[in-house]
Amino acid sequence: MKLLVTGASGFLGEHVVSAALRRGHTVRAMIRPASDVTRLPWHEDTNVEIVRADLRQRRGLEDAVRGCDGVIHLAAAMGGDFYARFAGTVIATEHLLDAMTAAGVKRLIATSSFSVYDYRRLRMGSTLDERSPLEARPDDRDDYARTKLIQEQLVRDRAQRDGLELTVLRPGAVFGAHHLWTARLGRQLGNNRWLRTGAWAHVPFTYVENCAEAFIACIDAPQTIGRTYNVVDDDCPTQRRYVALLRSRMKPRLRLLRANFTLLRSVAALAGLTNRLVFSGRAKLPMLLSSAKLLALTKPLRYTNAALKTDTAWSPRVGLIDALDRSLAAEREAGQSAKD
Repeated sequence: MKLLVTGASGFLGEHVVSAALRRGHTVRAMIRPASDVTRLPWHEDTNVEIVRADLRQRRGLEDAVRGCDGVIHLAAAMGGDFYARFAGTVIATEHLLDAMTAAGVKRLIATSSFSVYDYRRLRMGSTLDERSPLEARPDDRDDYARTKLIQEQLVRDRAQRDGLELTVLRPGAVFGAHHLWTARLGRQLGNNRWLRTGAWAHVPFTYVENCAEAFIACIDAPQTIGRTYNVVDDDCPTQRRYVALLRSRMKPRLRLLRANFTLLRSVAALAGLTNRLVFSGRAKLPMLLSSAKLLALTKPLRYTNAALKTDTAWSPRVGLIDALDRSLAAEREAGQSAKD
């Protein structure tokens, strides 16, 4: 199968291309015009065709899609204000869908996120799965969550209108080398200091190689068409356990400041009430003072990958301990190479 992978030079995209090659596919890897291809492990592989394109513009997209059997759409804006994220995520996706329709390509694996769920409506300790409610008040969340909700609805509407063979994947917190800390673990206060809350909350981690293989497992399985899947590993550790494992392997050890989750929930609720009464809800509250944001990152829940396992041959190949050791070894190797 010939696959177009957007966002191929990104953290997850790089591994999706590698996973596709291991399964015998050929890949058309779409990267941004300014991306450095020499750092990509497959940039000289004869089964990879590299195309440079900006999804925010229509130029060249139909040619990039034409001749492919399926598209794995990973590209999204990860920074900037709402308008920058909207252009890099929603408008970019609209342009890609137009190109697919024009080129007659039907199969699409679209990347969503755990950020689309409504954590306020989930009971503490309950299991978040594909049937869990989506965010009903996106304006209370961050710009990333807002644009991912719009993007997911867009691909569903277009799939219904244009007959696309759509599968939606919602990865949890993707981790790996140079991406071992996430907002679900707290807030960085300096180079070696972190503020952490929600120590007993499970983190919906998926190691980047495991997550990449889930995408290829889905495009290889026709029964996934029309379905939505959460992607998490079997072992979703508590914050406390993960941080302990990571700190024991790092030098110098990270310094942690701990904030009580129950106290922060109360403070956030008070801040939200003040915002509504005084500012008519227009003030943009930081994570620790926003109930919606705080709960989305730290609410104690459980997670499952049962649906994905049932419908595909996928199972997380790399366990948590091995994933951490691989990631830190890769970081050390990269640091040594930079010195040399």
